Amino acid sequence: MRHLTLLLALGSAVAQTPPDDPLLRWMDKIAQQHLQAREDEIAKIRTVADAEQRKKVVRRKILDALGGLPSYEGPLNARVTGRIQADGYVIEKVIYESLPRYYVTANLYRPNRPGRYPGVLLQAGHTQEGKAEPQWLAANLALKGFVSLAFDPAGQGEREQTYDPQLKAPAAGWSVNEHIHQGAQASLAGEGLARYYIWDAKRSLDYLAGRPEVDPARLGAAGCSGGGALTTFIGALDSRLKTVIPSCFPNSYRLLFSGANPHSEMTLPRHLSIGLDTADFTELSAPAPWLLHATEEDYFTPPGAKLVYEEARRWYRLYGAEEKIGYFVGPGGHGTPLVSREAMYQWLIRWLKDGEGDAREMPVKIYPNHELLATKTGRVDDEPGSRKLHQVILESLNAKRKPGTLDELAAELRRLRIPSGGAAPRVQVIRETPGDGFSTQQVRIESEPGLEIDASILVPSSSGKKPAVLLLTGTLSSLVAPKIAKAGRVVMLLDVRRSGSYDTRRPFVGDWLANTRADQIGLDLPALRAHDILRGVDLLVSRPDIDAGSIRAAAQGVKGFWLLLAAAADPRISKVWLDRTPVSFTEAMNNTLNTALSDAVIHGFALRWDIGDLVKLLGNRTLLRTDPANWMGRVVNAGPGFRYRWALGDITDRAEAQDHEFAREFIN
Repeated sequence: MRHLTLLLALGSAVAQTPPDDPLLRWMDKIAQQHLQAREDEIAKIRTVADAEQRKKVVRRKILDALGGLPSYEGPLNARVTGRIQADGYVIEKVIYESLPRYYVTANLYRPNRPGRYPGVLLQAGHTQEGKAEPQWLAANLALKGFVSLAFDPAGQGEREQTYDPQLKAPAAGWSVNEHIHQGAQASLAGEGLARYYIWDAKRSLDYLAGRPEVDPARLGAAGCSGGGALTTFIGALDSRLKTVIPSCFPNSYRLLFSGANPHSEMTLPRHLSIGLDTADFTELSAPAPWLLHATEEDYFTPPGAKLVYEEARRWYRLYGAEEKIGYFVGPGGHGTPLVSREAMYQWLIRWLKDGEGDAREMPVKIYPNHELLATKTGRVDDEPGSRKLHQVILESLNAKRKPGTLDELAAELRRLRIPSGGAAPRVQVIRETPGDGFSTQQVRIESEPGLEIDASILVPSSSGKKPAVLLLTGTLSSLVAPKIAKAGRVVMLLDVRRSGSYDTRRPFVGDWLANTRADQIGLDLPALRAHDILRGVDLLVSRPDIDAGSIRAAAQGVKGFWLLLAAAADPRISKVWLDRTPVSFTEAMNNTLNTALSDAVIHGFALRWDIGDLVKLLGNRTLLRTDPANWMGRVVNAGPGFRYRWALGDITDRAEAQDHEFAREFIN
């Protein structure tokens, strides 16, 4: 039966992989290999003793991947800033500190009669309003004799991280985009962003359990979507929770990897390569009661949720507790329809109130977001001394940072598999087109088994060996390539591996999903792209018409970082031109908003090195650096050693002059 389920899962996963996305197909194959290896280990679990031993291993893996949890044990400094007397219950507006001066805003819903009640922690999904989203559920729970706490995740509600007073909205666009920015920063610091979201949930549970109306022996958690992910994580890691209900998230990466792959705080660094899948979180707290929720038309699909449930059910069976693992599929799309909510009430009543209560939903008043605000202005930024998440991450980075040597950096580049073996790659010439002074070959290069990259090679009509220039595709390369070819150099326009997952609807975040997937399978996409560059060099070196001792390379923007990785690892690149490339990760760690930082993230890199260390590895080779940029793409004064373009305005006859002047300097 296990093999049948596996085959069905694999078939679905393959079916979800877009046929025009070779990189995703290549990564998905690796992901499925990791998942198969994990399933082989799970199949060996035959006794409770086996299960308990794996729990120890899994817990350690999760905490190591997160970078541990904060060790802070200070006071919450909680205060109630207002109350709403509703019909049959009370809503309290609360602020407390998850970490020093790192504020969490929340609403506590409690019955309006004295007593000691079960407590339920409610994690919000990715609605911009945050804690206001689960209020229908929270109000009903209060009427049914529960105390519930709904809090704002970082980036949502009163905790927006990129709020712009002129936009009167987050500059990043919305919460998910903010999470992606935070995730890139956390990864550079060698941490998982979920670390901070889990910690907020843990501290929120501290507050809930400490309320005089709450029985701390009867605590549960529930949440949908992003809240379902956090519910899954806190449910696995906090033994105070006696029952857990994640909705529209529990899913096996058998299907998730090439489908609705979670982002940032909804996944762990190296998630699959360290041998984990979503079922591990449920199994970690077995035999505590869990109800796994899905909906029929959700992108977190019922088949994927069923894989988690079936594995967990076998696990619970070992404990003689099969009745404590539940599975419910509601109608419609992503979310929690009425029948799902009533299933949640029923489950909470069963396990936290000895089955005493009515699971039918009651009509309640829904309050607009502004009436639920815990701060005066609706923003924790305005609280005295308030810190943003990027500042908390930077503080953690600075506490852990241990500078590495250049020799250690060179070894790290080898570990990242950036250097090539030097052998000529397999190449296919797609077509060749004659031109004015040069011909153009469209080629496909095998960068590594099962993965090809595209390139155009401009070959001058002159005879003899020629210098070569490798340009990463982009605006600048398209402009200067023909002139360089006409000057007698062979030019390769290289398009490194890229994914069809790039989402142009999200400003500033770059190709975050492809980078997330690479990280999940234990790889770093910038390093893989640097390897592609060196495979392009391998091809150039192998050509009889090229002087192998005179190969230069240029790139623009964040691609310049990939080129710098490649050149630092391989001295065959004799000269480098970086245009509009950021000069340091430090600047990125000091901002709430960065452009395409995900495209430059190597997990944990900033713990030991910065971009300047790669420059040092070039040694005496020439580096031309023009118009250095910050992480929002704006040119900045980076000091001596850089060259700058003039502001030409409407002088059209000089518009491209400096590009060509820099190009001439670069090739001479």
